[in-house]
Amino acid sequence: MVDKKSIGVVKTQFFDFDGLTLESKEKLGPVTIAYETYGELNPNNSNAVLLLHALSGDAHAAGFHEGEDKPGWWDDLVGPGKAFDTQKYFVICSNILGGCKGSTGPSSIDPATGKPYALDFPSITIGDMVNAQLKLIDHLGIKKLLAVAGGSMGGMQALEWLAKHNERIQSAIVIATALRHSPQQIAFDEVGRQAVMADPNWKSGRYYEGPLPSRGLTVARMIGHITYMSDTSMAEKFGRQRKNGIEPFKFTADFEVEGYLRYRGDSFVKRFDANSYLYITKAMDNFDASGGKNFHEVLKGVRAKVLVIAFKSDWLYPSYQSKEIVKACKLAGVDATYCEVNSTYGHDAFLLETQQETHLITHYLKKVSSK
Repeated sequence: MVDKKSIGVVKTQFFDFDGLTLESKEKLGPVTIAYETYGELNPNNSNAVLLLHALSGDAHAAGFHEGEDKPGWWDDLVGPGKAFDTQKYFVICSNILGGCKGSTGPSSIDPATGKPYALDFPSITIGDMVNAQLKLIDHLGIKKLLAVAGGSMGGMQALEWLAKHNERIQSAIVIATALRHSPQQIAFDEVGRQAVMADPNWKSGRYYEGPLPSRGLTVARMIGHITYMSDTSMAEKFGRQRKNGIEPFKFTADFEVEGYLRYRGDSFVKRFDANSYLYITKAMDNFDASGGKNFHEVLKGVRAKVLVIAFKSDWLYPSYQSKEIVKACKLAGVDATYCEVNSTYGHDAFLLETQQETHLITHYLKKVSSK
């Protein structure tokens, strides 16, 4: 039976432009941004919503690619009658600058050498990612977005839009994120980077013509998945259940949780570039929405509305960090709404608690679009 709420088969599109001056003052070009759109732009171009993906995401937020049976990463929220209702809104999602799923990144060909950039790719920031998105939005003929929305690193991008380009948005939906990384968050990222760089196949980033640094990236992803889940969700999903037919104490995956982490790590290697992982996690660690100031000072005069969503069991991006965002909004006189969802999924909740997010986002967008 066909899901009436599915947007069906979609295609990734590509926007090319001459170049971009990065926040480091380096110039990068030419640049390609991969993106997908769902729904239709209304006559006055006022119903556009930009979705912003997390670390391992891409432009494929919803629907299915031809010949594949796995939907986009936020498919439960995008489509007819869903939170981002494609009968009402024109929904856009692009792969970030520095990514490896169609947008220009370290694995792209450097026109100066004819080989992948590798570590010759310049350092990038969350601001650079958003500036590339601005180019795309201009290309699509949209002067003002109804909303920008994202979780985790996507939430950082939403905060960047709010801080630097708020005249281009009516609202920001900021989910499970922070104004800046804490030392603990930076520490987890650094362990992941060191795992990649310790792989003998990494070869200072010049691995594209040989074996990939698969083991290092696998370990990095395993570390990440531990932080994405909660103690409760791990207990409910795995407990101390052992895998069948495994001889214990031989350093095999004796427990179900071990097998799960290895599977997720191995799957990640097949679809993600190790150098992109290094560049993107560093951009997240260097991000500071306040620019070294008090964030409420940055937000003075901002007229865009803000919805902040946090999850009680999220220990990677704990709710106190979301409350800091809301406090700054209130001090600046920005219209902000805060919702803390009682979930046991941990940080993964922003991808899994779709029913509660649908309720919150549906009503919020209805309120914003009626103004």
